[in-house]
Amino acid sequence: MWVNPEEVLLANALWVTERANPYFILQRRKGHGGDGGGGGLAGLLVGTLDVVLDSSARVAPYRILYQAPDSLVYWTIACGKDKYTDMKEITEHWEWLEQNLLQTLSIFENENDINTFVRGKIQGIIAEYNKINGIKEDDDTEKFKEAIVKFHKLFGMPEEEKLVNYYSCSYWKGKVPRQGWVYLSINHLCFYSFLMGREAKLVIRWVDITQLEKNATLLFPDMIKVSTRSSEHFFSVFLNISETFKLMEQLANIAMRQLLDNEGFEQDRSLPKLKKKSPKKVSALKRDLDARAKSERYRALFRLPKDEKLDGHTDCTLWTPFNKMHILGQMFVSTNYICFTSKEENLCSLIIPLREVTIVEKADSSSVLPSPLSISTKNRMTFLFANLKDRDFLVQRISDFLQQTTSKIYLDKNISGSYISSDDEAKEFLKEQAWKIHFAEYGQGVCMYRTEKTRDLVLKGIPESMRGDLWLLFSGAINEMATHPGYYEDLVEKSMGKYNLATEEIERDLHRSLPEHPAFQNEMGIAALRRVLTAYAFRNPNIGYCQAMNIVTSVLLLYAKEEEAFWLLVALCERMLPDYYNTRVVGALVDQGVFEELARDYIPQLYDCMQDLGVISTISLSWFLTLFLSVMPFESAVVVVDCFFCEGIKVIFQLALAVLDANVDKLLNCKDDGEAMTVLGRYLDSITNKDSTLPPIPHLHSLLSDDVEPYPEVDIFRLIRSSYEKFGSIRADLIEQMRFKQRLKVIQTLEDTTKRNVVRTIVTETSFTIDELEELYALFKAEHLTSCYWGGNSNATERHDPSLPYLEQYRIDFEQFKGMFALLFPWACGTHSDILAARLFRLLDENGDLLINFREFVSGLSAACHGDLTEKLKLLYKMHGQFIELCKTMYNMFSEDPNEQDLYHATAAVTSLLLEIGEVGNSMSSYSVLSAGSHDEEKLHCEDIGEDTVLVRSNHTPALRRSTSIDRDWAITFEQFLASLLTEPALVRYFDKPVSMMARITNAKNIRMRGKPITSASDYEISTMSG
Repeated sequence: MWVNPEEVLLANALWVTERANPYFILQRRKGHGGDGGGGGLAGLLVGTLDVVLDSSARVAPYRILYQAPDSLVYWTIACGKDKYTDMKEITEHWEWLEQNLLQTLSIFENENDINTFVRGKIQGIIAEYNKINGIKEDDDTEKFKEAIVKFHKLFGMPEEEKLVNYYSCSYWKGKVPRQGWVYLSINHLCFYSFLMGREAKLVIRWVDITQLEKNATLLFPDMIKVSTRSSEHFFSVFLNISETFKLMEQLANIAMRQLLDNEGFEQDRSLPKLKKKSPKKVSALKRDLDARAKSERYRALFRLPKDEKLDGHTDCTLWTPFNKMHILGQMFVSTNYICFTSKEENLCSLIIPLREVTIVEKADSSSVLPSPLSISTKNRMTFLFANLKDRDFLVQRISDFLQQTTSKIYLDKNISGSYISSDDEAKEFLKEQAWKIHFAEYGQGVCMYRTEKTRDLVLKGIPESMRGDLWLLFSGAINEMATHPGYYEDLVEKSMGKYNLATEEIERDLHRSLPEHPAFQNEMGIAALRRVLTAYAFRNPNIGYCQAMNIVTSVLLLYAKEEEAFWLLVALCERMLPDYYNTRVVGALVDQGVFEELARDYIPQLYDCMQDLGVISTISLSWFLTLFLSVMPFESAVVVVDCFFCEGIKVIFQLALAVLDANVDKLLNCKDDGEAMTVLGRYLDSITNKDSTLPPIPHLHSLLSDDVEPYPEVDIFRLIRSSYEKFGSIRADLIEQMRFKQRLKVIQTLEDTTKRNVVRTIVTETSFTIDELEELYALFKAEHLTSCYWGGNSNATERHDPSLPYLEQYRIDFEQFKGMFALLFPWACGTHSDILAARLFRLLDENGDLLINFREFVSGLSAACHGDLTEKLKLLYKMHGQFIELCKTMYNMFSEDPNEQDLYHATAAVTSLLLEIGEVGNSMSSYSVLSAGSHDEEKLHCEDIGEDTVLVRSNHTPALRRSTSIDRDWAITFEQFLASLLTEPALVRYFDKPVSMMARITNAKNIRMRGKPITSASDYEISTMSG
């Protein structure tokens, strides 16, 4: 095990060196096994001493020493206390050192740096190991609490920022690694190091990360690379790099979701119940995120509803009657389902909804069948699980969930074909018979055993009469429909007669949905399509309606009843094709990027050519969004949909690659994208389904290419088989990894496009440069996002409306504006800053909704920073409703200026001059003293303020020394204010001096967060300070 480094002067006394390299030595104590040097009298003596003196607890049989080159001092960094079990552990430690530290240590130039790094690294590993595997749970909890306090203190984070976990690692700045700790919170990645009196800090917001990679190089054996728009950061030497990277991925994904649809993170308080023998204590947030990740994988594996939460899983065996075997696998238990999947991929899987369960009972254990559990269902199927650990705990959890399960009025209908006697449709009949035989052997309905044979039957084509039912089954839509009886009818009723942008778009596209098919050449088919699309738009306003949904939904209606088609659409949009149909088709763009990566890996000879022609991005959107329905003959495309509902998105990727692969030679000879599109279009149009019983339907590509020689026919089933043979190695988990990488890229690219659109729109209205506007937009948006996860005085959804023009989408309230005012506006100083911010906010809030958008914000900042003297003074004048307020502001503005005294006297002179202009008269000669120093402003009220007039009124002024009263209103126009101020050169120089906007922006980006001020627009540079 690793130990805190301890100095050893005599490295070889009583020890034998087993392995060595320039920095580390692995030694075995004499008298503890082994050959050569360990036996003889010396070995016997040492062994005897260790036993007689009972020193084995203190003197380990194995150890690893560290020694800097040219040094006589050694340090013990690891030891093995048990000669039987710890040789393996000490060897693992040795191999870890060779793989992770040797290359790194060769970079250092002096001995002190090497010593500091190695000792810091070992201590970090020990601390992390203790945090993960500590025996005393309370101690671990206290350690984590200490880490939370340290995190908030080191990085100036508010209490609302929740720490998830922290890990020991090295951060690379140039060629020098800094050993320290990386802190992962909900919204930030932070790093801190303090070595040899030098402190280093780094803070990166997850929403700013453009790339997150884990890879190995010669220099970095276990490296995580974190990229933002402006910089790259490298972390290495982790004790558990996989756990760290997975958590980073998860937190970055949450941030991308926030950018995509304004969803903030909310901690799940209903975590799975822990077993009594929970192996370790982790933070509640870490448990929450781990549970989320497991639930996501569970739902994806078994196509379960989006709100289903995994409670736990355990190894077990399942008796499979179709081959009379006990199959090894895992049982998963959640609130509404019991599921099973075999260890051997595709061998067998099972989904048992608790609504279908009638009996759960423990059978008698035997040596052949230990800890068996029997589960019976309504359709008279019985499932026998065995080899269950903690069977009693498992049964109790299932019983708890069964009690919560409400009985829905739903019958799991049998899937039955229709007998076909026509000779032309014999193939269809044979397919139906094959499926019926399969049901008889493997069960029918949602609880059927799903095996490789099930998939093989799908790849051969689903019978027309069974297609809708099997789509419901394989997609998981059957479960959502079963648990939501009456939901669709209610939604249709509520959405009838309602009109919005989505319903307008739906009406426009209704007659473009499979217009060549007879079902949509009459009002009955069109009305059903309208109801389904409108109901979904009302169910999920974040998506509403997107082009291509009409094509997919029309095909669903051909094979399923109206309500069934609705739930199939739900499964497609919300689970199987995530984010495909939102306003920016983000999911399709993500998969387009994944497809490009797959094409590069699997068809490298074609990739460069396709990239040059720009074809991949063109074809993939139309292919993926409509599942090939818009580019392939209908009777062939529905076979693709069959495979998609069974196998998921991997089928679409495989088929797309197969199409490219089949046309490699032709595509390599294409001169432009038009020619390439023609080649692919003709190929896709030639794909036939000779098993189809449907009448031929004219297709777009055939209509466009009548004058060209027909392309040889391609059988759809042969093409699908070919896609599995050549590209079947593409796994769902690989696709998810690639999707994560592309999601970061796509969303950040969309954010950059939005920023450019905003800047292009507003650049002519202000005096800021394009660079300044881009930075200001990033800061403005960052302030909005900060309020989303740290809270604010107004609702985040009220301040972000994606339907508005880009300039008006993000809005901030006064609390947020106040923070930005303090950092960016040149007039912000002293205690008067917040009052001035409030006055400017009221002025900029033209519609009085207590929110300002980016255009309004920039207009005020532009006038204050880059306006000419007149514009600046006009803004200052408009911000004040009372003369004395204006005077007080001017006195406070100069409190931190080097020429404060000159400016103070100049202001006093201007004030006196304005009072004379206001016709106050000789009797008010003492008023200038009051306005300069009195706080008794309650006696001065404003009345009938015009745009260019400041009015001051006093009904009684007992504070005046001469007990003078003012019995009439008096006014000062802007022209009078301007003329008076121009008489004082000190004031003219102050307001006329240039403002360095980029310097203020840089300061705002790098300032440390305290409480709830502005957050950086990108990332804090690593800062090194002398301690």
